[in-house]
Parts: sequence; structure tokens; C-alpha cells
Amino acid sequence: MTESRVFNVLFLCTGNSSRSIIAEAILNATSAARFRAYSAGSHPGSAVHPFAIEQIERLGFPVDGLRSKSWNEYAVADAPHMDFVITVCDKAAGEACPRWPGHPITAHWSFEDPAAFVGSDQEHRQVFARTCREIKNRLDIFSMLPFATLSRLAIQNELAAIGRLEVPLL
Repeated sequence: MTESRVFNVLFLCTGNSSRSIIAEAILNATSAARFRAYSAGSHPGSAVHPFAIEQIERLGFPVDGLRSKSWNEYAVADAPHMDFVITVCDKAAGEACPRWPGHPITAHWSFEDPAAFVGSDQEHRQVFARTCREIKNRLDIFSMLPFATLSRLAIQNELAAIGRLEVPLL
């Protein structure tokens, strides 16, 4: 893989309302020179979770254009060619995914589902903030990988290792 081009990354979750949306927004805002991020879900909800939008805005990142969408949008021949497909929830990782054009490198990064949390709004915001920090920390590591010097297998192994990290919160 050459580093002179922009890599397409698809983040998958079941509902595409929180974790995958957060990953899409963060990677697009922090690494647009190297990556173009997308997100989708196997069973997308009708809207992005309001606390996900709130956390993305707190980081100072744009939320325009963020929407819940089906992963079928990216499994068709004229969809953007994905270099990486990363599941960010355990349910999506266990589902049979579509065949992605171009045979992207795949990985699974497990994150708690902040939308499933039950508690007060303040507690809910804290869970979203923690999940957002965890996603950002892994994306920071991902975006620093020297893709031009790594083989496809080495990149696959690095992505798997990032998924196993217990990333300290900053």
C-alpha cells in the first residue's frame, strides 16, 4: 500500500447510530489527508443518537452529513472501494457481512454500546464520552501506521492488535 493516496475506511455496527458514526466523524476530521471514513450498519436506525452528535461536536468536529445507513450502500459495484472494513460492535462482527468490492483488510475493534446504557442523561453522556475517547485513541494509533512499509499481512496483524488494545483514556 502506498501512503500517497487516501485510504477508504468503512466502520460497521448494527444500528449505525453511535460507535461507527463517531469513528467516521473522528477519522474524517483528524486524518482527512490520509483517510476517507464511512460508516454503516446491518440494521441501521432511523437517526444518529443525539449523545453521539453531542460528543462529536464537543470535540469540535463537523456533524453535517452524518446519518444512519445500511451497509448495502457500500456492497455494490459502484460504491467507493474500501481499503479497510472495521466492525466496532460485537453483534456486527458476528454477522455475515456482504462481500466488499476490492477485498479490503478487515478487523474487529470491540467497544461498549453507549446507546444501550441505561441511566440518567448525565451518566449516559459520560458513557458516550468514554466510548468516544476509546475510539479516538485507537484511531490515533491506526492513523500513525506506516502503511507504505508494511505488507498486507502485517497491516492485518496491526489492525487486529489495535482491536485487542486496552487503550488508556486521556
